[in-house]
Amino acid sequence: MSEEYRFTIGKGDNHVELLSNMSNRHGLIAGATGTGKTITLKVLAEHFSKIGVPVFLSDVKGDLASLAESGSMNSKIQERLDVIGLPDFDLQSYPVRLWDVFGKIGHPIRTDISEMGPVLLSRLLDLNEIQSSILNIVFRIADERGWLLIDIKDLRAMLQYVGDNAKEFTLKYGNISTRSIGAIQRSLLSLEDEGGDVFFGEPSLEINDLFAQDLDGRGMINVLASEDLFTSPRIYSTFLLWLLSELFEELPEVGDPDKPKMVFFFDEAHLLFKDTPKVLLEKIELVVRLIRSKGVGVYFVTQNPIDIPDTVLGQLGNRVQHALRAYTPRDQKAVNTAADTFRQNPKFEVKKVITQLKTGEALVSFLDEEGRPSVVERALIAPPESKIGVITEEKRTLVINNSPMFYKYKDTVDRESAFEIIGKKYEAAKQESMAEEERLAKEKEIKEREKQRKAEEKRKAAEERNNPFSPTKVTKSFMSTVTRTLGREIARGILGSIKKNL
Repeated sequence: MSEEYRFTIGKGDNHVELLSNMSNRHGLIAGATGTGKTITLKVLAEHFSKIGVPVFLSDVKGDLASLAESGSMNSKIQERLDVIGLPDFDLQSYPVRLWDVFGKIGHPIRTDISEMGPVLLSRLLDLNEIQSSILNIVFRIADERGWLLIDIKDLRAMLQYVGDNAKEFTLKYGNISTRSIGAIQRSLLSLEDEGGDVFFGEPSLEINDLFAQDLDGRGMINVLASEDLFTSPRIYSTFLLWLLSELFEELPEVGDPDKPKMVFFFDEAHLLFKDTPKVLLEKIELVVRLIRSKGVGVYFVTQNPIDIPDTVLGQLGNRVQHALRAYTPRDQKAVNTAADTFRQNPKFEVKKVITQLKTGEALVSFLDEEGRPSVVERALIAPPESKIGVITEEKRTLVINNSPMFYKYKDTVDRESAFEIIGKKYEAAKQESMAEEERLAKEKEIKEREKQRKAEEKRKAAEERNNPFSPTKVTKSFMSTVTRTLGREIARGILGSIKKNL
């Protein structure tokens, strides 16, 4: 195997080497706060970058962006180098790309509501089983109609549309409770209050943008600013799980390459498994198990190995265990769990050593060329070549502005989607309703005028009947008199003639 594919991470009685062709068999970096997990993570990230492998990691404490700056020599680093013996150690900076879900101190990372899907979105919104099933129905209806769900307002509009037409959809999909629709709407409001709404929109992140290399062929280290994001643990863990799922779905099968296509570090991994529904936990286990064949190595970083479910823990072949404390029964259980997962070294008792490790020391066991865990070594971890600490705001701004991703993701795009389509439907319905109301109003007005006309006619007729001096009555009386007079005269004339003749 080429020397570049072997990496010395530290030294105990022997050098501890990570084999690049075994790096996609996943790994675990565990240990109590302040024991050196971050340094181990940086050293591994630098190694992968050197051999052209892109890295994605979350910066929870704000000190991983310093990979973009060269480190400086001091007596402690020199002392450690003398012990370990790293002839090719070279203080240097690494190619770094800064990301931030909120778009404040890094390029914005966005995705569509549709891309996230109902399963992860249900976790993000903390929905119960019934609410999750209704959200599935909402997604199905949107999909069947070809209505894109891009951002929060699209989902809100879709929920309102389904709620307004619940009777129609219930016959096809099952009961749709307006109460559950309201509960989902309230969860969306809570998500907006936490700032999670900025995560949804366009342009969406293109996964291939995480696979860049610099001009020297070094893999890009993608650093997600997570100091603010971490204050919303559910958003933080769901986002990273979404990204891992996207890698799994979009990358082709590659088998067992000489080196990974990407290495994904999941810091504060216990949040991923906390209060996770069974259906989602099964999905996580599936992704972790199968993503290895896509050439992606996943390294979970956490304080206690017992934070990781056994079904996932058993798939983590490369392990770096920093010191653990054993003050409580739970701590003692963590020590026992960690010790039992190592291939024992006859030179020391693992359970005892775990609690005695100094800062920067760790128990290390990597997979050998046959894929078997090596005998655990108590090793001093190598120092990073990049800066230890944080970078200045000026340096961060320079890294962001000089990236080709700056203009690609800087501005949001709001194209026609469910919100606009449903809005047009409601507007058309409103116009139609207004037109119908206007038609009915006109009909009512015509009927009212006709009613008034007839009433007026009746009133006039009544007045004429009750007024003895009305023109009609006078005329009728006059004509009646004339008629009677003429009648009498004619009668007399006729009778007179008859008498004369007699």
